[in-house]
Amino acid sequence: MKLMKCALALGSNLGDSLEILKSAIETLNNQPEVSVISRSSWYQTAPIGPPQPDYINACAILEVALAPEALLAQLLETETKFNRIRREKWGPRTLDLDLLLYDNLILETPTLTLPHPRMAERAFVLVPLAEIAPDWVHPLTGSTIAQLLQVIDCSGVQKLTVDS
Repeated sequence: MKLMKCALALGSNLGDSLEILKSAIETLNNQPEVSVISRSSWYQTAPIGPPQPDYINACAILEVALAPEALLAQLLETETKFNRIRREKWGPRTLDLDLLLYDNLILETPTLTLPHPRMAERAFVLVPLAEIAPDWVHPLTGSTIAQLLQVIDCSGVQKLTVDS
Protein backbone atom coordinates (compact mmCIF):
# COMPACT_ATOMS: atom_id res chain seq x y z
CA MET A 1 0.00 0.00 0.00
CA LYS A 2 1.13 3.54 -0.79
CA LEU A 3 2.31 5.64 2.17
CA MET A 4 -0.31 8.16 3.25
CA LYS A 5 0.27 11.30 5.30
CA CYS A 6 -2.04 11.69 8.31
CA ALA A 7 -2.52 14.23 11.08
CA LEU A 8 -3.18 13.03 14.60
CA ALA A 9 -4.24 14.90 17.75
CA LEU A 10 -3.07 13.60 21.13
CA GLY A 11 -4.36 14.53 24.56
CA SER A 12 -4.22 13.42 28.18
CA ASN A 13 -5.37 14.80 31.52
CA LEU A 14 -5.15 11.79 33.85
CA GLY A 15 -1.98 10.26 35.25
CA ASP A 16 1.47 11.49 34.20
CA SER A 17 0.08 13.01 31.01
CA LEU A 18 3.35 14.12 29.49
CA GLU A 19 4.96 10.69 29.92
CA ILE A 20 1.82 8.97 28.63
CA LEU A 21 1.82 11.13 25.49
CA LYS A 22 5.54 10.60 24.85
CA SER A 23 5.11 6.85 25.30
CA ALA A 24 2.05 6.78 23.04
CA ILE A 25 4.02 8.46 20.23
CA GLU A 26 6.83 5.97 20.71
CA THR A 27 4.33 3.08 20.69
CA LEU A 28 2.80 4.31 17.43
CA ASN A 29 6.20 4.87 15.85
CA ASN A 30 7.15 1.27 16.69
CA GLN A 31 4.21 -0.14 14.73
CA PRO A 32 5.32 -1.77 11.47
CA GLU A 33 3.16 0.36 9.16
CA VAL A 34 3.34 3.68 11.02
CA SER A 35 6.09 6.32 11.09
CA VAL A 36 5.86 9.48 13.15
CA ILE A 37 7.51 12.12 10.95
CA SER A 38 6.92 15.19 13.14
CA ARG A 39 5.39 16.26 16.44
CA SER A 40 4.34 19.64 17.72
CA SER A 41 5.30 21.19 21.01
CA TRP A 42 3.28 20.27 24.08
CA TYR A 43 0.40 22.55 25.08
CA GLN A 44 -1.59 22.90 28.29
CA THR A 45 -5.23 23.43 27.39
CA ALA A 46 -8.47 24.12 29.17
CA PRO A 47 -10.87 21.16 29.07
CA ILE A 48 -14.13 21.01 27.13
CA GLY A 49 -17.00 19.20 28.83
CA PRO A 50 -17.52 18.34 32.49
CA PRO A 51 -15.23 19.78 35.22
CA GLN A 52 -11.82 18.09 35.00
CA PRO A 53 -8.08 18.84 35.01
CA ASP A 54 -6.41 20.72 32.18
CA TYR A 55 -5.10 18.67 29.27
CA ILE A 56 -1.73 18.33 27.70
CA ASN A 57 -2.18 18.25 23.92
CA ALA A 58 -0.02 17.91 20.84
CA CYS A 59 -0.34 16.93 17.20
CA ALA A 60 1.76 14.59 15.11
CA ILE A 61 2.16 13.93 11.41
CA LEU A 62 2.32 10.26 10.51
CA GLU A 63 3.13 8.33 7.37
CA VAL A 64 1.13 5.13 7.30
CA ALA A 65 0.69 2.11 5.08
CA LEU A 66 -2.73 1.43 6.58
CA ALA A 67 -6.24 2.11 5.35
CA PRO A 68 -8.13 4.69 7.46
CA GLU A 69 -10.20 2.09 9.36
CA ALA A 70 -7.10 0.00 10.12
CA LEU A 71 -5.31 3.11 11.40
CA LEU A 72 -8.29 3.96 13.58
CA ALA A 73 -8.21 0.43 15.02
CA GLN A 74 -4.49 0.90 15.77
CA LEU A 75 -5.20 4.20 17.54
CA LEU A 76 -7.99 2.68 19.64
CA GLU A 77 -5.75 -0.26 20.56
CA THR A 78 -3.03 2.19 21.64
CA GLU A 79 -5.53 4.10 23.80
CA THR A 80 -6.51 0.82 25.46
CA LYS A 81 -2.83 0.01 26.18
CA PHE A 82 -2.69 3.27 28.13
CA ASN A 83 -5.82 2.41 30.16
CA ARG A 84 -8.27 4.66 28.30
CA ILE A 85 -11.73 4.16 29.79
CA ARG A 86 -14.75 5.78 28.12
CA ARG A 87 -17.13 6.82 30.90
CA GLU A 88 -18.69 10.05 29.67
CA LYS A 89 -18.56 12.19 26.55
CA TRP A 90 -15.66 14.63 26.72
CA GLY A 91 -14.70 13.28 30.15
CA PRO A 92 -11.17 13.01 31.55
CA ARG A 93 -8.86 10.40 30.01
CA THR A 94 -5.39 8.95 30.21
CA LEU A 95 -5.01 9.10 26.43
CA ASP A 96 -7.04 10.44 23.53
CA LEU A 97 -5.86 9.87 19.96
CA ASP A 98 -7.94 11.50 17.22
CA LEU A 99 -7.33 10.98 13.53
CA LEU A 100 -7.75 14.49 12.11
CA LEU A 101 -6.74 14.20 8.48
CA TYR A 102 -5.86 11.29 6.22
CA ASP A 103 -4.19 12.91 3.23
CA ASN A 104 -7.04 14.86 1.59
CA LEU A 105 -9.63 12.10 2.06
CA ILE A 106 -13.25 12.91 2.81
CA LEU A 107 -14.90 9.89 4.42
CA GLU A 108 -17.97 9.16 6.51
CA THR A 109 -18.59 5.69 7.92
CA PRO A 110 -20.42 4.59 11.07
CA THR A 111 -17.08 4.59 12.95
CA LEU A 112 -14.93 7.23 11.25
CA THR A 113 -15.44 10.71 9.81
CA LEU A 114 -12.61 12.42 7.95
CA PRO A 115 -11.61 15.11 8.26
CA HIS A 116 -12.37 15.09 12.00
CA PRO A 117 -15.74 16.86 12.25
CA ARG A 118 -14.82 19.34 15.02
CA MET A 119 -11.14 19.98 14.37
CA ALA A 120 -11.70 23.40 12.76
CA GLU A 121 -13.47 24.61 15.94
CA ARG A 122 -10.82 23.54 18.44
CA ALA A 123 -7.84 25.67 19.35
CA PHE A 124 -6.26 22.74 21.22
CA VAL A 125 -6.08 20.97 17.84
CA LEU A 126 -5.33 23.85 15.48
CA VAL A 127 -2.57 25.52 17.53
CA PRO A 128 -0.29 22.46 17.62
CA LEU A 129 -1.30 21.35 14.12
CA ALA A 130 -0.48 24.77 12.66
CA GLU A 131 2.97 24.50 14.22
CA ILE A 132 3.83 21.40 12.13
CA ALA A 133 1.44 21.60 9.14
CA PRO A 134 0.35 25.22 8.60
CA ASP A 135 -0.13 24.79 4.85
CA TRP A 136 -2.16 21.55 4.96
CA VAL A 137 -5.48 22.33 3.28
CA HIS A 138 -8.62 21.15 5.07
CA PRO A 139 -10.40 19.14 2.35
CA LEU A 140 -13.89 20.44 3.20
CA THR A 141 -13.26 24.12 3.91
CA GLY A 142 -10.46 24.69 1.39
CA SER A 143 -8.63 26.72 4.06
CA THR A 144 -5.16 25.98 5.33
CA ILE A 145 -4.68 25.03 8.98
CA ALA A 146 -3.01 28.42 9.52
CA GLN A 147 -6.08 30.18 8.08
CA LEU A 148 -8.46 28.15 10.26
CA LEU A 149 -6.39 29.06 13.32
CA GLN A 150 -6.77 32.79 12.65
CA VAL A 151 -10.53 32.77 13.28
CA ILE A 152 -10.76 30.92 16.62
CA ASP A 153 -10.17 31.89 20.25
CA CYS A 154 -6.83 30.46 21.38
CA SER A 155 -6.85 31.93 24.90
CA GLY A 156 -7.17 28.50 26.58
CA VAL A 157 -4.01 27.12 24.92
CA GLN A 158 -0.59 27.68 26.52
CA LYS A 159 2.69 26.27 25.17
CA LEU A 160 4.54 24.21 27.78
CA THR A 161 8.23 24.80 28.34
CA VAL A 162 9.44 21.22 28.80
CA ASP A 163 12.11 19.14 27.11
CA SER A 164 10.96 16.94 24.21
